[in-house]
Amino acid sequence: MSRYRAMIQQSLFYIETHLHEQIGLEEVASEALLSPYHYHRIFRNEVGMTVVDYIRNRRMSLASTTLRSTDAGILDIALACGFESQEAFTRAFRKLYGMPPGRFRKLFDLKLFEGRTRGGELQMNQTSTITGWMLTGSHPQNYEMGIDPAEVHQGKASGYLKAVTPMEPNEFATMMQQFRADKYVGKRMKLSGFVKTEHVDAFCGLWMRVDNNVHDVLQFDNMHDRPITGTQPWNQYSIVLDVPEGSAVISFGVILNGKGKVWVDSFRFEEVDLNTPLTHMETEYEMSDEPLNLSFEE
Repeated sequence: MSRYRAMIQQSLFYIETHLHEQIGLEEVASEALLSPYHYHRIFRNEVGMTVVDYIRNRRMSLASTTLRSTDAGILDIALACGFESQEAFTRAFRKLYGMPPGRFRKLFDLKLFEGRTRGGELQMNQTSTITGWMLTGSHPQNYEMGIDPAEVHQGKASGYLKAVTPMEPNEFATMMQQFRADKYVGKRMKLSGFVKTEHVDAFCGLWMRVDNNVHDVLQFDNMHDRPITGTQPWNQYSIVLDVPEGSAVISFGVILNGKGKVWVDSFRFEEVDLNTPLTHMETEYEMSDEPLNLSFEE
């Protein structure tokens, strides 16, 4: 894992809990005890955008959700998002969403979906799918996946996975996808994504594995050593694995063990250099040269 990962996660938590305050690069860098110049480079490398752009995009996402789910005035939303005027807010909103906020509200009002939503979620039935994603696991029938336009990290919707029925311990499900490994063989790949949780009682996390053509696992990580539990705001998590020679399939997704709900958004899959530490779960162990403790007295 990147040596800056814990610091960036703390920074994202700080941003998420101070979005309605006047914060920028200097405040976030100060919280991380780094100079703005140094911190700017680290944040952009880890998150894929500058601190200022990230804060603006998060505020725009909150604004889009507020526009769709409430009757709050556009000026009130603009001021709550840190803009000094409705005009400045409208320009920024149009640049990101391609239309002014008033038109966006009319087109995407959540009340238009009342017949097919519950709490803003677009539910998936037996024949519906989310493009590219599938639901599987030990007991997928006890879980539900779908699209939630009311809870968004960036853009217009996030994906969610949640438990819907009482269950036995150790039941889990995953919202996942698979693709051929050919383009990535010989590379070190980083999967990152933003995750938000609600009442997760066991654990959840991102996961990724690399298999060969007979389904042997070559590389694997499911964040079991750094689980996400309870109720947590949006934050970024990552996995770094090598794709060795002989790799055939790459699988990834989000896993939810037990009860609760998890949202995911803003996934990235990118090559990183060999200096980036792996998160691969080691399954090998050191073998002794002879039998040990045969009488169980040691």
